[in-house]
Amino acid sequence: MNSLADKTVLNNGVEMPWVGLGVYKVTEGDEVKAAVKSALKIGYRSIDTASFYGNEEGVGQAIAESGIPREEIFVTSKVWNDEQGYDETLEAFERSRQRLGLNVLDLYLIHWPVAHTYKETWRALERLYTEGKVRAIGVSNFLKHHLEELLDEARIIPAVNQIEYHPWLTQPELHRYCHDKGIQLEAWSPLARGKKFDDPILSQLAEKYDKTPAQILLRWDLQQGVVTIPKSVTESRIKENANLFDFQLSEEDMVLLNTCNCELRFGKNPEIFG
Repeated sequence: MNSLADKTVLNNGVEMPWVGLGVYKVTEGDEVKAAVKSALKIGYRSIDTASFYGNEEGVGQAIAESGIPREEIFVTSKVWNDEQGYDETLEAFERSRQRLGLNVLDLYLIHWPVAHTYKETWRALERLYTEGKVRAIGVSNFLKHHLEELLDEARIIPAVNQIEYHPWLTQPELHRYCHDKGIQLEAWSPLARGKKFDDPILSQLAEKYDKTPAQILLRWDLQQGVVTIPKSVTESRIKENANLFDFQLSEEDMVLLNTCNCELRFGKNPEIFG
């Protein structure tokens, strides 16, 4: 990985950038448009949104106004919990597609594993994929048992599993399982919502490499083979979060960061959905 242009190859052959911009809690309208335009100007080519975020329209407008060819930008959205089910998901996808102003999405995910509905939701995603309306399909916040249950009936293996992932929540068993199944892990909240920037180990490594705590965390993601989508609305921070390719964490320091793992979640536990 040498630049923002570098990509991983998903299990269906589709290429996905290793680094993208997340827009969770970014306000619809001028704020999200400015953030997306800044990211695209800096060189990002992956934008992650969701129906629940309420900002798909602004994301789509920013992409349209950027002047960058559509095929160069990887766009992800997700179906929300109260939109799940077979017919409901097909309708939700159409709403997202209309708001984004795009004919085809690059990646469409089940946002959470809602009990009793996610298998039907997956069946709808498989239809969208076979009809060519989305280039890849995947899940978000799925634990190992959710994936096992899904794969018992699925015709298509998810291309991506987007989960909360940082040194304080490494989920090694899930990571191994996804690797073995060819499912690309993607990190949401890769910066642990900024709540661990003063962690002694992280501070030590930031000083050692002359990098910010955020850059250390994002570089750790990449060296773990995990796609990362840090969120920011500030152009300087968006640029800082992309400055990850002029250094590499040593194997010893990767192990040191892994010792931080304590199963600490800053988001919801997927078990509450089933």
